[in-house]
Amino acid sequence: MWYLLAALLLGVLLGLNVPWKIPEIFARYLAVSLLAGVDTSLGGLRASLEGDFNTMIFVTGFVGNTVLAAVFVYLGDVLGIELYLAAVVALGVRIFNNLGVIRRHYLRDLTGEKTREKRHNSD
Repeated sequence: MWYLLAALLLGVLLGLNVPWKIPEIFARYLAVSLLAGVDTSLGGLRASLEGDFNTMIFVTGFVGNTVLAAVFVYLGDVLGIELYLAAVVALGVRIFNNLGVIRRHYLRDLTGEKTREKRHNSD
């Protein structure tokens, strides 16, 4: 576990100290693709916590979401509209939803509360 934290710290230090610049034309592509990757990663963590993780679904979702997000940006550029904002909003909602579920899972574990069964009303 310590080597993961050391690698993360090394990556952050390198990222902050190495001068690099992303070309302006690629900035939106990178931003939306990064959001898609974070969304898929948090979705994978959520599925893992719920005991429903599937590697094939995770990998195809990661690649598919990232490519689809980049396609939205490209189509927006071609059409001359800010279409990438739709992807940003949708991915943002999903990220916060996944974070909420993950937070509740860990809080239940921390407090020792048992998961309540969901009841379906047929009314």
